[in-house]
Amino acid sequence: MEQNANQQIARAAGTIMIAIVLGQIAGLIRGIIVARTFGASPELDAFFAANRVSETLFLLVAGGALGSAFIPTFTGLLAKDEKDSAWKLAASLANAVTLTLSLLAALTAFFAPQVVRFALAPGLSTNPELFALTVALLRIQLISAILFGLGGLIVGILNAHQIFLIPALTPALYQLGIIFGALFLSPTLGIYGLAWGVVIGSILYLLVQLPSLLKLAGNLPLSTFNFQLTPHVRQVFLLMGPRLLGVAIVQLNFWVNTWLASQMPSGSVSGLYYGFSLMLMAQAAIAQSVAIAAMPTFSAQHALGQQDEMRASLAASLRGIILMALPASIGLMILRQPLIALLYQRGAFDENSVQIVSWALLWYAAGMVGHSIMEILTRAFYAQHDTKTPVIIGIIAMTLNVIFSITFAKLFTSLGWMPHGGLALANSTATALEAVVLFVVMRKRLNGIEGNHILRGAIPSLIAALGMSFTLFGWLRLAKDFNTWLIAPLGVILGGIIYFGILFILRLPELQFIVNGISRRLKRN
Repeated sequence: MEQNANQQIARAAGTIMIAIVLGQIAGLIRGIIVARTFGASPELDAFFAANRVSETLFLLVAGGALGSAFIPTFTGLLAKDEKDSAWKLAASLANAVTLTLSLLAALTAFFAPQVVRFALAPGLSTNPELFALTVALLRIQLISAILFGLGGLIVGILNAHQIFLIPALTPALYQLGIIFGALFLSPTLGIYGLAWGVVIGSILYLLVQLPSLLKLAGNLPLSTFNFQLTPHVRQVFLLMGPRLLGVAIVQLNFWVNTWLASQMPSGSVSGLYYGFSLMLMAQAAIAQSVAIAAMPTFSAQHALGQQDEMRASLAASLRGIILMALPASIGLMILRQPLIALLYQRGAFDENSVQIVSWALLWYAAGMVGHSIMEILTRAFYAQHDTKTPVIIGIIAMTLNVIFSITFAKLFTSLGWMPHGGLALANSTATALEAVVLFVVMRKRLNGIEGNHILRGAIPSLIAALGMSFTLFGWLRLAKDFNTWLIAPLGVILGGIIYFGILFILRLPELQFIVNGISRRLKRN
């Protein structure tokens, strides 16, 4: 039974990973096009600052908050064969999300000047033209928050039905919308073209999911889709409360970073955005794919009282996460400069822009393992209908993040380093501490998480990562005069060969599982 659950998570994670990688490729193409057009410019700082508002509204109402409360409840109802109650819950929440986000977006649009001047980016407010631009971009992008909210709920419905591919492809379509804005709208509209690209991307994000949703809900009576304050709806709202506070604290940290970076040298806001996005691309393909696939399984195991099975599934997920996140973290840190130059250095994105972004990426990438472990552990808490514990731990961690941000930025300045790197290091440090505490609490709750099993996977990964590090440092010394187009790609290939080669020599079971899975597929074809 445990083996079947773990295999189900692994298969679903593989499907999601493929879709997420496609989304990340689309995101890279988007980043390359935007960087070539705008570089790390004040206008792009204004765009990224404005985008923070719509993203916050979405995450507060429908993203992390609703998903963490809705999926466990909805999946639990399906596992108990209470289909009608599950769909009434989904319909009621869809109505509530749409109405709430519409009202919040209208209020934010009305008070946009005050939001930018006092809460978001005071550094940009000192320039009247840049201030007006930020306000206008903010108002345009608020439309996307409503569409993303409804789309985020549909993602939860489809995932609960073990439908992962279409929802996982939605980020790629969102990126295509921005690419369209950059290529076809920006030549005439300038930076406003990117903002309208965000809106187009959010429309695609929603529309691509509707056929799958309609297929699932096709035979349900129309009365199902009315708002009904059922006990299950109240349960979701109660679960949302703590998580809502947690998401608000996390977003507050991003606002603090934007607020601080807007007062640093020009390009700091964009540098943080690009650096965090590159780290997040790798983290999404590795950790989010496993976390998204695991949460319905965790939720069903908890609903059916299968604690031993959940413990085994969680341990297997954490072991797999460490196996993949550790080399990705080290690889990004060592190869950051040639990688960013390869991806972005063209047009308005010059050598100075490369330095700004690579400095942020160095410190963000250091926290990838912590970010990845936290993705899995928080899903395990939510599956147990516990949104309070991770939120309390998260509030403490994010409070430390704010303190670290101010402290590290000052420290970096005193050392003559670019201060925005301190903001990235603060995020990585606070996240690592949060992951450690979450692990300790969950271990106590489940009477262990098969720590020896996790350790037997982590030690070979550390040994292999050490060998990979020495190899990559040697490669950079050898290839310092090579073309950028060779340094980064060959470095990635070489690092991967060394890492997995050492793991193969150490006979790590996960590699055998991957090899067997590939062999079976090749035989079928």
